[in-house]
Order: sequence, then C-alpha cells, then structure tokens
Amino acid sequence: MRRGTLLLLVITLLLTGCAGTDGFPRDPEGTLDRVRGGVLKAGVTEEDPWVKLEGGEPTGVEVTLVERFAESIGARVEWVDGSEAELARALRFRELDLAVGGFDTKTPWTAEAAFTRPYFVTYVVVGVPRDQPVPDDIAGLRVAAETGTETAGLLDKTDAVVELVDSLDQAKGRPAAVDEWLLDDLGLHATDVRLSKVSHVMAVPLGENGFEVELERFLLRLPSEEYTALLDREGKP
Repeated sequence: MRRGTLLLLVITLLLTGCAGTDGFPRDPEGTLDRVRGGVLKAGVTEEDPWVKLEGGEPTGVEVTLVERFAESIGARVEWVDGSEAELARALRFRELDLAVGGFDTKTPWTAEAAFTRPYFVTYVVVGVPRDQPVPDDIAGLRVAAETGTETAGLLDKTDAVVELVDSLDQAKGRPAAVDEWLLDDLGLHATDVRLSKVSHVMAVPLGENGFEVELERFLLRLPSEEYTALLDREGKP
C-alpha cells in the first residue's frame, strides 16, 4: 500500500472514531443521551457574578445559563459545589457532566477536562466619572483599584497612579479600573484603556464530544445582548 493511501486511511479512521454514522460527534460514555430527559450533574465554584453560593441554591450568570441549557434538553440539574481543582478531578473521572465558575481560556485544567469554545468576551477597563471628559491617556491619572486583585496588579504596570480601595463601592464617582459591566453601577464611562481580556468557557469531561457540541451550540446561539443583560442583573459592586 502506498504511503499516501495509508495516511488517508489513518486520517479517515481517526475522524470516524470521533463521530457517529450520522456525522455527529460521539460521546464514548454516552453523556448527551444519558442527560437528555434525565439528570445533568453540574459542578459550581464561586466566582461572582458567574457563580454565587450564598444561601441554598447557587445563582449567577452561568448558573442561569446551565439551567436554561438543561431545560433545552429536558434535563434536571443536580448541583455539586467545590474548588476548581475538585471540579476538574470530578470531570476527569466523569462524576460531573459539566462545571462552571468563571473559567476562561487561560485555565490550567486542560489535562483534566475539555472546555467549550469561548461563548462571551469581557474586558477589565479604566473608567472615569461621566461628568469628566475621557482623557487621551491615563499617565499620572489617579485610578482606584480593589486591593489584592489581579486588576490592581495590571493597573500597577501602567503609568497611572494606583489608589487601592477595600471595596469597589469606594470607587464610585472617581476613576477606577473595573470589569466593564460595573461601569454603569459606578457612574463611570470607559476610556480606551483595556487592562485585560477574558474569554469565558465552560468545562466538560474529556472526549464527550457530542455533549460538548450540544452545549456549545446552545451557548453560541444566544445573542451577546443576552449575556450583557445577565451581567447587568447579577454583576453589582
């Protein structure tokens, strides 16, 4: 057999091994077939406003999204909370069907779990009070940032003068480095300075491609305005 023919055969076998006879990706463990009309085991770890664990049932942007996804496939959600590491291990051993907690594409858990394509992108920006003009740059500008956060560290790498605050409530009416969905609540409008970009994803078990595709389709069908509305509702300083 010629080398080119052999290579083509190997590629074909690999592709058919990842998809069913109808061309749709397969789940080696049958996750999608099992949860459709049944129980969806969803792991959560706290990361406000994506997941909140105050009180009884979890709430937050991604909790709402998981509940809507489950409804779309006729499933009931069973919630399990834990640390990121605990959820990653549970996905690896298929004790969970998916996990959420403000994960992004920079997650360190790629050896333990698979991740959807980014479904929404947010930014950390520098904002100034609405009654002030947007400056051409922030060199020398006194900008508030919450103590002990990545945002404060990112701001410290700019030419702005960093003013650390214990709570974002203290940043109202003054220039501040914040997640963009907080601008309106803090009475700010954005400058052109973006300190970071966050591409949001959800975690699923490795190899469960059919389930992952179904979840991605659901997430990518939603308009960006829907995510913005959820953040407006859940994301408060």
